Amino acid sequence: MAERAQRLVGAAKKLPVPEGTYAVGAGLLIAGVTAYGFQIVAAHQLSSTGYAALNSLWAIVFVVAPGLFQPLEQEVARAVAHRRVRGIGGGPLVKRAAVLGGILAAVVALASAIAAKPLIDELFHGQAWLLGALFIALGSYYLAHMTRGTLAGNGRFGAYGLMHGSEGTTRILFCIILAAVGVSTPGLYGFALAVPPLIAVGISLRGQHDLLTPGPPAPYSELSSALGWLLIGSLLAQLLSYASFLGVTLLATPAEKDLTGKFITGLFIARIPLLLFQAVQAALLPKLASLASEGKDEDFRSGMRKLLIIVIGLGLVGTVGATFIGPWAGKKLFGDKWILGDRDMFLLTLGAALFIVALTLAQGLIALRAYPQAAFAWVAGIVVFLVTVALGHDLFLRNELGFVTGGGTAAALMGLFLVLRMRKGGATIADLVEVIEHETLEI
Repeated sequence: MAERAQRLVGAAKKLPVPEGTYAVGAGLLIAGVTAYGFQIVAAHQLSSTGYAALNSLWAIVFVVAPGLFQPLEQEVARAVAHRRVRGIGGGPLVKRAAVLGGILAAVVALASAIAAKPLIDELFHGQAWLLGALFIALGSYYLAHMTRGTLAGNGRFGAYGLMHGSEGTTRILFCIILAAVGVSTPGLYGFALAVPPLIAVGISLRGQHDLLTPGPPAPYSELSSALGWLLIGSLLAQLLSYASFLGVTLLATPAEKDLTGKFITGLFIARIPLLLFQAVQAALLPKLASLASEGKDEDFRSGMRKLLIIVIGLGLVGTVGATFIGPWAGKKLFGDKWILGDRDMFLLTLGAALFIVALTLAQGLIALRAYPQAAFAWVAGIVVFLVTVALGHDLFLRNELGFVTGGGTAAALMGLFLVLRMRKGGATIADLVEVIEHETLEI
């Protein structure tokens, strides 16, 4: 048995995945499993309306936080890795990014305060405590993403994975405690969502040294000369990924409000391939940055081929698995909070697969510095989603079809723009280092 286990470990190490994938993947696996555990426990403790309110907070947090902060995380990871290869300290660069991220967090918090009443009434179903949880989540995820970028750029993948794992573990523990004492209102579950990233930052940084080594000043251009376009594209991409749930929430009649929380359970299952791909992306970015800086062109191309193989495999397996197994698993896990059938899961997983394709093609546009074209494709995807929803009548079906048509439109335009851009001339290896660094994949 031991010999067989050693052979399996040896075979796993030969799989075409980049350095750091296993450490990061382990953390993300824990985070993913505990995220579903959080959802399952909350679903059994809360009323349908309360569960819908909690998941409105969940959707907002995982649109805004990854949409705004993950591009900064990935820029920090890339730029710090680039400096590290050249023997230059990355401390000033991290501090520069932290100032920018803090400004973004403050702007969103101010906007949320101004829009407090419609947020509480329309999305949080009258649960005012969830607005407070949103404010805490903005700060905690800002710190978490800055820390992740710093760890990844310094090659500390073990700590990076520990951060994801400890965040998920802390969240599910809080949730279990709330359930054990009989809490049945969504407010405290909202704080259980918002606080764990802060705890995870402290856990992951324990014992870490020399993360902010001194170095030359870092202008904003070292992060990216087109960070504005990248942030726009990132936020719109994340919005499209959750647009179907937000559409169901906003369009539901008073009699349908309890259905919104039941819809997002299917979306969670459909998004599993996105969670898995995030592990590959987070580990691959610093590795590609180092290869490009060292001039190892062939190794860089090999890394990109590996990425493509993984994307296609995850998309196929995820779509088939969620479509045929999703309804059965959802009923077992969520009980009366699950009402989706085969058609629902097929459309949601198809939409998620098209979304992954759009993300992958967007990488090529970013590599060729076609930032406005990538952002335009995401805008078009959102517009087509809205048009599709407006033409439909069935609450679930119109949003599911909108997810499919929106993701398909974004993917088609990304492909068209990429072909047109490539005809004008290819990119250098230095350009191609940006190929995967701006994806926004959070569950």
